[in-house]
Amino acid sequence: MEPTSAEPPPDLGTLSVNAPPSPEQASVTAEPVVIPPHRSHDPRDNLKRSNPFQFGSRYLLEDDDVFEFNAWDHVETDATYQEYAEVQYAKQREHPVAEFDKRRFNSDPAKWWDLFYRNNTTNFFKNRKWLQQEFPILTAVTQADSPPTTILEVGAGAGNTAFPILAHNQNPHLKVHAVDFSKKAVELICESEHYHPQYIQADVWDVADPSSLPPGITEGSVDIVLLIFIFSALSPDQWQQAVRNIYRVLKPSGEVCLRDYGRGDLAQVRFKKGRWMEDNFYVRGDGTRVYFFEKDELAGIWRGSRLGTAAATQAVDEAGGAEREVSDKDGDVKRRERKDEGNEKEEVFEMVDLGVDRRLLVNRQRKLKMYRCWLQGRFRKRAPTCQPQPAMVEEPIPPASGEIKP
Repeated sequence: MEPTSAEPPPDLGTLSVNAPPSPEQASVTAEPVVIPPHRSHDPRDNLKRSNPFQFGSRYLLEDDDVFEFNAWDHVETDATYQEYAEVQYAKQREHPVAEFDKRRFNSDPAKWWDLFYRNNTTNFFKNRKWLQQEFPILTAVTQADSPPTTILEVGAGAGNTAFPILAHNQNPHLKVHAVDFSKKAVELICESEHYHPQYIQADVWDVADPSSLPPGITEGSVDIVLLIFIFSALSPDQWQQAVRNIYRVLKPSGEVCLRDYGRGDLAQVRFKKGRWMEDNFYVRGDGTRVYFFEKDELAGIWRGSRLGTAAATQAVDEAGGAEREVSDKDGDVKRRERKDEGNEKEEVFEMVDLGVDRRLLVNRQRKLKMYRCWLQGRFRKRAPTCQPQPAMVEEPIPPASGEIKP
């Protein structure tokens, strides 16, 4: 039997429109595979997410080529990186900052930030145009019909947060108070062409200063406090006073918007010897300091539930609680704790949102993987709790002199 030759492909132009498609035709007319926008290389699909605290939607799946994109969202560190990080932490602790240098860096941190801004002026940080995406409350208060709003930005630097907010502002009654403990940083803000005193006031102020509030700010007058990569610049023994001051300036139900470094971030793992001051707290080569937070740790600081930090005397008392001193056997005060007076769960700030933004950045040319970790939170000041007053007991009025009692 002679072999039959292969049949030629059908001429699609001669087929009847009513005839059922052959398998060959079906394969030709199949719809193309739709690529989700977040996995597309088309710049038209490079849209920002609309849900804050979602932190992106490009998930790294098992069969993905990790070097196909520059960044992936929600990527946990792998075992190899975790082991490497622990080795790095051990090396850092073996070669800490000398005590003399530690005192030098901690005694006058503003000095090092002054030097930083003298060297870098306005060229180091990019404008944070993403702020209103991450914190929609900033969009709400900058609308034309928004009520009068006061924003306090702590650690304003060269204005990379304040000026982008004002660029989108349509609220004629919005005022931004931009403060920094670096005099040079404040000078850079005031010298900017975008500085208009009607909408922004820049001043020197240290958020951990126990003796003053920001110029032009009174207690309970601020609607929103912004802390963008600034809380990490404080040493742990300054957290308590910083939270106390922020509590004081905020109105009841006022909000704190915070973004900062998380533990395990590449910047922490990369530190070499001579930079470790204490666990998760380092000094950079330029003399500025940085702390890397755990999520639960940061939540405790702002809720006021962490001993010796945010449970500051004034803030806790105003929130309806109290403190007691805990002493050792020699009578020395070791720490302060909240008293249990039937209000044990009262918190200084309500945690509205707190998320961990984990991203894997890659260098596709050098085939390098870089794990980044940031924390982002919103905290709301609780209104002071009204304490019940004791019932008034009417006392009998004593008789006047010479009056005869019945």
